Amino acid sequence: MPDDRLVRIHSAEFRAMSQRVLRATELTSRLNVLPFDDEAGKAELFELILGRPLPGGVTIQPPFYTDHGLRLDLAERVFVNQNCTFLDYAGIRLGERVMVGPRATFITVGHPVDPGRRREWLSGGPIDVAENVWIGAGATILPGVTIGRDAVIAAGAVVVDDVPPSTLVTGVKAAVRRRW
Repeated sequence: MPDDRLVRIHSAEFRAMSQRVLRATELTSRLNVLPFDDEAGKAELFELILGRPLPGGVTIQPPFYTDHGLRLDLAERVFVNQNCTFLDYAGIRLGERVMVGPRATFITVGHPVDPGRRREWLSGGPIDVAENVWIGAGATILPGVTIGRDAVIAAGAVVVDDVPPSTLVTGVKAAVRRRW
């Protein structure tokens, strides 16, 4: 899904996406109950989930969750800790040597804020994480965000805007932004 594109719920595209979500959920359910040392079983399921083998040196510690899988692009030497979620329908790229802490969440799709359109459309944008980024435990990365090389996302941070290279971002404070 390109940036700022809306997908109508109940369209052919949405039905195809829903079918992939069911398949990805079935595959991740199987992955997440394998014995820890079943490397061959994990490799086989990751290939089905991602549509290709994991790149060299990539480590993903189950449990692992994705709603699509086919739009998750992992470079060499990526490390993903336990209990992470990748809602990758609009695309997620993790550059070389990215480290992701436990319970981190990447979300590329959402719904319009307008209540009248909320149940009719999906919106979103890809997430792009450059090389050598560290994403702390429990961080949430929202649609359309780009994170620059060598940046650090603090544990629990909610990232809604692009992050410049070589910076530390922190914080999660809910605030009223508008009313209707």
